[in-house]
Amino acid sequence: MTYMEKIQIYFRKEELEALRAAAARSGRSMAQIVRDAVRAVVLKPPHGGFVGIWDEEPKRCSMEHDSIYDER
Repeated sequence: MTYMEKIQIYFRKEELEALRAAAARSGRSMAQIVRDAVRAVVLKPPHGGFVGIWDEEPKRCSMEHDSIYDER
């Protein structure tokens, strides 16, 4: 079992109502929804930067990515 610490969080009325509704819809506890939100937003891995790898300056912008298939 994972060790957890109990804490107290203050929510505005509309936030608490939304959290309760989300818990009821999903069948999860409010605590699980808060933990999942913290993992998704606060603990998410940092953005890794560019996906493509190239050795020189790009020749086309992203809007022209299919232009290599155009007839010449």
